[in-house]
Formats: sequence, C-alpha cells, structure tokens
Amino acid sequence: MNGASQRVLVGIDDTDNLDSRGTGFRAREFGRGLAEAGLAKIRGISRHQLFVHPDIPYTSHNSALCLDIDWHGGPLDLLSKLTRDYLAATAAPGSDAGFCTASFEEVGEDVADFGCRAKTAVLTKEEAAALAAAAGFCLEGVTGDHGGIIGALACIGLRKTGNDGRFVWVEGVRDLSGIATARYLLEQTGIDVLRNVGGTAEPGAEDLIDVAPWPRPVLLDHQAVLLIEKREVPHDAIGWRIVPREGTKHY
Repeated sequence: MNGASQRVLVGIDDTDNLDSRGTGFRAREFGRGLAEAGLAKIRGISRHQLFVHPDIPYTSHNSALCLDIDWHGGPLDLLSKLTRDYLAATAAPGSDAGFCTASFEEVGEDVADFGCRAKTAVLTKEEAAALAAAAGFCLEGVTGDHGGIIGALACIGLRKTGNDGRFVWVEGVRDLSGIATARYLLEQTGIDVLRNVGGTAEPGAEDLIDVAPWPRPVLLDHQAVLLIEKREVPHDAIGWRIVPREGTKHY
C-alpha cells in the first residue's frame, strides 16, 4: 500500500435489476471492501437523482451513487481495476453498469455542468465519453450497453458541486436508531451540521433527537447536513425529530 493519499470520487450507476439489491447497497459494499483492505478511507457515499424520462432506461428511480474517498492505494489505475472487477462480479443480469474514477481536484465546471444537466435532460454516452476523455478520467461501461457511464460521470460532477444528493453512508449513521443527543450526532458520526428546517432555533448539545428509522443527511455547502424539526408533542423529553424521508427526496 502506498502511503500517499489523494481525494478521489468514484461514480457508479445501473448495477441492478428489479430483483436485485440496489446500486446504493453495491456502493456501500464496495466502499466497505476498500476500507477493510486499508486502501481507502470513506468520507461519504451519496445518492444523486437524475432525470426520469421515457427515453432513459432505469430500474426504479434513475439515481447514481458517488463514493467520496481518501485513496491510499497508489495509482488510480488500481482503483479503476478494483471498481471494474467489483462491478463485473456483482452487477445484476440485464444491468448496464458503468463507473468513473476521478481525482476530486480535477473535476471541473464542465463535469459539474454535465451533472446538473443530467437532472433535467436526456444526455448521451458519446457526450459523457468525450467529456471524460478530455478530463483524463477513467469512464468505462462494464455490463450491458454501458449506459451507466452517463450517470457515473454525472454523479461525480454533482458531488463536486457540494450541493446535491442524499447520503446513503456517512460514518456511524446507519448504526443509529431510536434516540440520540445532538452532541453525539455531531461528535460521534460523520454528520457535520444539524439544521432546523422549521426556524432558526438550534438544539442544545444534550437535546434529544428521534432519529428513527435512520437519518439521511443531505449534501449542502459541501457538508453532511441532517435536517431536523421540532416535535409538537407537549411534555415530551424528546424535543426534536429528523425530517421524514419525503422531506429529503428533492435533494
């Protein structure tokens, strides 16, 4: 293992079918494997919603996943190979899996713009391939017609903006259930900010927050932001709750 570290984004898309586990699960499993092998530290894994349109094949929601990592494993060619091999082994039959690996610092405005357009327009594999080639990124299709390369590049661009997506993994969040203090969430997990969507009041450090069924931080201002709101039940020691899932779907 090379001791040097660099921040890298890995985008993956279209790994599933209607009967398989989703791309979010695959992204978390791949990240876990990299971390357990000592090759990377996972900063976060985010889900990015793309355009839903009859001309775009997708399994359920047309979302792509981006792993934001500190890569310790040497040349990015190795990371690309590991990603390629993982998707070849795990992508579901009938999927059109694709991936992209890119240094965080080298993701420019053109790729961010591609990601933003992918939320509202039908884009092509040819445009994605040309853009990635010009930037020097590894963008490859692995299964099917390779259509996943569009989402793979798009989610890297969206992640770089720092203002799109919901996290499917940050440190400690998926282990949470029930009640937690604001202090615990900010000091013992990867959540950076607690934001009250209903006003300017903020929870105190020891205030209790109902985090069931599990928190879904959103990506805002390059931070993992957990949206919360005050509970209306009087005489309840648990004064806060996370915003329900429906309230985060537009991120």
